[in-house]
Amino acid sequence: MSMILYPYTEVPKAFIFGLKIDIFAMKTIQMPYPELAKALGVENIYLKREDTHKYGSHKGRSIPLMIKNYNKQGINTFVISSSGNAALAAVLAVENRLKNNPEVTLSLKIFVGKNIDQKKLEKLKRTITCSDAITIEQVDNPKQKAFQLDKAGEAKFLRQSTDDLALDGYMELAQEITKIPELSAIFIPTSSGTTAQAIGQYILDRNLPIQLHIAQTTSCHPIAEEFDTKTSDEPSLAGAIVDKVAHRKEVLIPIIKKTNGFGWIIDNTQIQEAQKLVKTTTDLDISATSALSVAALQKALKMGKTFDGPVSCFICGA
Repeated sequence: MSMILYPYTEVPKAFIFGLKIDIFAMKTIQMPYPELAKALGVENIYLKREDTHKYGSHKGRSIPLMIKNYNKQGINTFVISSSGNAALAAVLAVENRLKNNPEVTLSLKIFVGKNIDQKKLEKLKRTITCSDAITIEQVDNPKQKAFQLDKAGEAKFLRQSTDDLALDGYMELAQEITKIPELSAIFIPTSSGTTAQAIGQYILDRNLPIQLHIAQTTSCHPIAEEFDTKTSDEPSLAGAIVDKVAHRKEVLIPIIKKTNGFGWIIDNTQIQEAQKLVKTTTDLDISATSALSVAALQKALKMGKTFDGPVSCFICGA
């Protein structure tokens, strides 16, 4: 009998879909998909459903922890340059902390670009209920504006790509994924490399026989280009992969190699094929960014890679 592991808040029954659930082991859904595995040609595949996290994505592992820790140090004003998962996690974290700690004072300023996708902007605005504490401003250079506030000491920049406090939150995620019995490989979409670095370091520190594979796009691939070659220059459908500097690549690349993993550059055709395959075999609609993990696994298999046990593909959210 297969085991499904769900968030604590989403498991009111002992059995769902006829499968036994361990409600105390995990915070997001992690389950095998036999039909998807069969279609891919692997022994078993687990999808790590970070899109079911209460903060909306895997960013909820780290951003709330950063805010909480810095707030305890006396910092109560934060800034972030994001229009996606990181901003959503920051909004929810600030609002939850204010709600649960009436004595706490917090504020968050979100800088977004002038050309932000309007659907993303509207989603972000709808998430905000505490408008006196959280503001959004459209500017020409969001990251630069956030840097300026941080440098002036006016706000703490919530920047996971350079802040090692961000790694701590993803250690919990690494612990959850590596509980999959006989896991052989993890495939994860990667922008700055923060999540991948934390998971990879966890694997190495415990001498686990698990490969770490990262997936990037034709538009942004500063880490994956160490391993793979892009096949086109097309703008990618996976718009969340944006960090072209990737400060963590000097640390992450050796970690990937030590786990016998690889970095994959994925094009739009491969993304769409992965989305279609997942929909057909699991009935799940996954984002283009999430599809990178499955597309990278498909590409690895086509290149002759083999895996001795189950594989985990990371579904990160929007």
